[in-house]
Amino acid sequence: MDFVPQTARGLLSLSRQWRGRVAPSWADAIAFLLLAGGAVLVIRGAEGMIAPLSRLHIAPVTLDPANLPGYALRTTLRMFAALGASLVFTFVVATLAAKSRRAGMVIVPALDILQSVPILGFLTFTVTFFMGLFPASQLGVELAAIFAIFTSQAWNMAFSFYQSLRSVPNDLEEVADSFALSPWRRFIRLDLPFATPALVWNAMMSMSGGWFFVVASEAISVGDTRIMLPGIGSYLALAIDRQDFVSVGWAVAAMAVVILLYDQFVFRPVVVWADRFRFEQTASAHRPRSWAYDLFRRTRLLPVIFAPLTALGQALMTLDRRVAQRARREPTERSDAGRWLWLALVAGAVGWAVWLIAGYVAHNLSAGDVLRAFGLGVITMVRVLVLIALASLIWVPIGVWIGLRPRWAERLQPVAQFLAAFPANVLFPFAVIAIVHWHLNPDIWLSPLMVLGTQWYILFNVIAGASAIPNDLREAAGMFGVRRWQWWRSLAIPGIFPYYVTGALTASGGSWNASIVAELVMWGNQKLTATGLGAYIAQATADGDFPRVTLGIAVMSIFVIGFNRQLWRPLYAYADRRLRLG
Repeated sequence: MDFVPQTARGLLSLSRQWRGRVAPSWADAIAFLLLAGGAVLVIRGAEGMIAPLSRLHIAPVTLDPANLPGYALRTTLRMFAALGASLVFTFVVATLAAKSRRAGMVIVPALDILQSVPILGFLTFTVTFFMGLFPASQLGVELAAIFAIFTSQAWNMAFSFYQSLRSVPNDLEEVADSFALSPWRRFIRLDLPFATPALVWNAMMSMSGGWFFVVASEAISVGDTRIMLPGIGSYLALAIDRQDFVSVGWAVAAMAVVILLYDQFVFRPVVVWADRFRFEQTASAHRPRSWAYDLFRRTRLLPVIFAPLTALGQALMTLDRRVAQRARREPTERSDAGRWLWLALVAGAVGWAVWLIAGYVAHNLSAGDVLRAFGLGVITMVRVLVLIALASLIWVPIGVWIGLRPRWAERLQPVAQFLAAFPANVLFPFAVIAIVHWHLNPDIWLSPLMVLGTQWYILFNVIAGASAIPNDLREAAGMFGVRRWQWWRSLAIPGIFPYYVTGALTASGGSWNASIVAELVMWGNQKLTATGLGAYIAQATADGDFPRVTLGIAVMSIFVIGFNRQLWRPLYAYADRRLRLG
């Protein structure tokens, strides 16, 4: 007889617990307003991206500061769209390169080539393609701009993820093998968590690298074609063309506000979330913090709203267990004939590409043009070597100091992002004025502009490497009194070296890319040119000389690939063989 009252009391208690769990709180209200506001901004920005192409002529870009919030929104959406595409590209391509020897034989050299192709080279051959897909809409030009920004973000992230997957400690690999994890579960449970901290730092660097080239991405100029999309980059390009220092200042201020906002609402919470994946056996003395991360963790309704997605993920993992049960199978024998066939196919594809480019260049240019391009490439290579060496001497000690102090890393994170995002175009006027006023040599004094945006790849990767050094190793070094050079040789250098190689490799390729805008500088009617391959490509692009653009890009790719093969790849192998902490 007491069954019904007891059941009623149980249901009432359960309902009270459920109401207490999902009842909205102040955190839910604030989170809802933030998410709703973000959704509205995304929708408004997306509406502008699919507007008719004629609107660019009816409402062109102006230097009115009141338009900067709308321009900033459009630029931010382009950059996050490119970042999302870069993440997908990284997970697929870098994982294939790290897990498959045959795929790596093609992917790694391809990344070297793509990294060396300047953004103007991509724009030269992609603007017409994307505009042809959507001839009467801004979407075609928007896709061209997003793709150009993607090319300034993806290679760094792919190299970072590839390096992390190659650096997974042996004991973790053995544990994964003992549990017979399927490839998908191994990626989700081991590879992705281990690589996440470094990937987050490189994603921030890639976002900042996109700002460095945002002017070329939004103010598209190829031959006689001139298209200016609404954005901070176009605003800045127009201000530079008109020699308007006030408008340049407004553009830089808007860029700083945007960087601060997405640092607080996106990257800082992601850094806090990614800290849980650090590979260490003792707890860190200081964990990064984020008010936005804490706010969303206090919400009660968001977990309920996203419960279907969580259930879907759990269902997929359950289905994948069948694959995991089959993981314990005998290793397949590798056929030498298959390996040689694959090598023959790769060599044939490379030979065909070389023959195609060589035939195109030979038909339109002479041997003297080729020799001149290679001579200019040597000059630019010397600049790149000197600048990377100087940047390493400066930023490696600073990066280690910051990375070992999480509190300082948290404080300096937005500052480093702003400095990395600071467009070199803003400094062009001052460089031109100083060089002309003091009659300086452009071949020397324009060179530092090449490394302004790329030196931060070294800093961010060294910070990521120092942050990834297990805390127990740091404590052991302190207990045994390891100091000074012995500390660097035994702990710091092995810990950061794989990350440094990734940063230096990307900075090297980025410096080659930046030479396009740094070796040929304009401010109003004044034009300064430094002798080098970058100026050669920039001038050919401005003239619409496609044969010389092709030649310049091919020569730059040859130099970058040779540089990577002779220097950075052996250092990668050395780091993988000798300098692993696990």
